[in-house]
Amino acid sequence: MPASGTPAMTQPVVALLGRRDEPTDAIEQYCIHLGTALRKRDFAMDIVRMRWKERGWAAALRDLEQEAKGWRGQWVLLQYTALSWSARGFPFQVPRVMKILRDAGARVGVVYHDVQPYPGRRAIDYLRRFTQWRALRQALRSSDRAILTVPAGQLSWISTETKKAVFIPVGANFPHRASVERDRNIRQDETPTVAVFGVTGGVAGQQEVSQIIGAMRFATENVGKLRLLVFGRNADSAEESLREKLRGLPVMLRVSGVLPEDDLEPLLSSADVLLFLRGAISSRRGSAIAGIACGLPVIAIAGDETAAPITDAGLVLVSSPNERAWGEALVRVLGDRDYHAMLAARSRAAYLNHFSWDAIAWRYARVLQASDS
Repeated sequence: MPASGTPAMTQPVVALLGRRDEPTDAIEQYCIHLGTALRKRDFAMDIVRMRWKERGWAAALRDLEQEAKGWRGQWVLLQYTALSWSARGFPFQVPRVMKILRDAGARVGVVYHDVQPYPGRRAIDYLRRFTQWRALRQALRSSDRAILTVPAGQLSWISTETKKAVFIPVGANFPHRASVERDRNIRQDETPTVAVFGVTGGVAGQQEVSQIIGAMRFATENVGKLRLLVFGRNADSAEESLREKLRGLPVMLRVSGVLPEDDLEPLLSSADVLLFLRGAISSRRGSAIAGIACGLPVIAIAGDETAAPITDAGLVLVSSPNERAWGEALVRVLGDRDYHAMLAARSRAAYLNHFSWDAIAWRYARVLQASDS
């Protein structure tokens, strides 16, 4: 510890990213907010992107070799998703990236934003999954620390006895201000508002739209007039179908598409509940955690990755992902003020204890300050 009055020395950290995602890059946003929070703990995070998509892998690896010469002894946190490191989800180059970092003398951490291989039943899906399994395990073996965004006990490919693995959930990808302190009780003088943050593309997105419509139809029959906010990725492409199928129902629809992050918190904070339909909820689901950060009850389904601390939040877990189950959950949350208030309080507490950037940075600081590797 520095002597009293002596400023602490800032420790450099590198966040190493792959290709940029479009139209918005959640991994980059994650690193920006994490870096801001870590500055309060005397760490300076530099975001470095490997531009393999633009320059090709050979040139990108040469660039990395040159840059890594200045990283000896400091932490480099490789941000892993399969599509960050491969155009089609075959992350063959990740071991080469890890070797360059180790040869340069860096202390290497891997942040697993993808903690499972991608599903699918086609032959190419099986091959992709085999490649991703191998990349997950090879990165673990080559790392000094593995940062898991889901508890190790929920993952079949990693032993819970692995000492190098540390669980740190993700946070909400916006700068949190004051909404978590608001009274989240349903306002009697306003129309109850349901938020949906992001829609999956393709066939899965069509199924989600059908579930939204069915849930809103059931809820309006039991609660009355509702507002529906749909925003985020693929929301624009779902708008036509939503408007057509909601016609005749007492639902005021607002579709906003991808928003600047400064607009996300005010919009979410104007809602009374978040309907999370994009797969099972877990501690790596940033759009669900955004609702928790705003003190909202969250209606979702459970899956293999669903475990504490996400279950500490104000969740209503539906038994099966069908329209009636979603609708019944909405009616219960919007129709019972005491139940709603209890769920909102749980979300506020879970956010402060686990999902705030301060809480996340504290966990990271313990990893980065560790003297052993």
